Amino acid sequence: MKELLELYWTFVRIGCVTFGGGYAMLPILERELVDKRGWTSMDDLRDYFSIGQCTPGIIALNVSTFIGEKRHGVRGAIAATVGFLTGPIIIILIIAAFLQNFAHIPEVQHAFAGIRVCVCVLILQAVLRLWKKSVVDPFTLALYLVIFALHAFSGYLPVRIPAAVLVILAGAAGILASERKNRAHGAAGKEGSEK
Repeated sequence: MKELLELYWTFVRIGCVTFGGGYAMLPILERELVDKRGWTSMDDLRDYFSIGQCTPGIIALNVSTFIGEKRHGVRGAIAATVGFLTGPIIIILIIAAFLQNFAHIPEVQHAFAGIRVCVCVLILQAVLRLWKKSVVDPFTLALYLVIFALHAFSGYLPVRIPAAVLVILAGAAGILASERKNRAHGAAGKEGSEK
């Protein structure tokens, strides 16, 4: 029970600072879950982000569910998910109750403009961290360029390619490249043993 409460309160704290969505949350999740608590590795966290991006819902919420399940099964997933949702629901209810009365005030509009800039910085930082850890060789660079081009210019193609299809294609390309590399290593090892 103590571990479930720890999961819940950890994700309550994380959920209360969920500004900017999943990618902006990556540095916070890394600090709390990888560095501070050691609940997961950075590689696993990146994998959770990838899966969270491909599944319905908020990326950071999906990550909390994955971490909770990894720690304590279904009960851990529920505790982490409910913890993550608690803070935002309370904050959104408070803001919704008062926002219509204050949204027209120039100071509030300027505050939102400042928050948007901060969120852009957090997202850029997360993208750069993911880039460093993900684009690690010529194959991943080529895959990045192809997927980026297909996504960026999909409006000009005869058929618009959905993001989910691009994710599946990238995953399939990764599997094929891995199998090809394994076959090459196997053939090289076999040649070495015959000599």
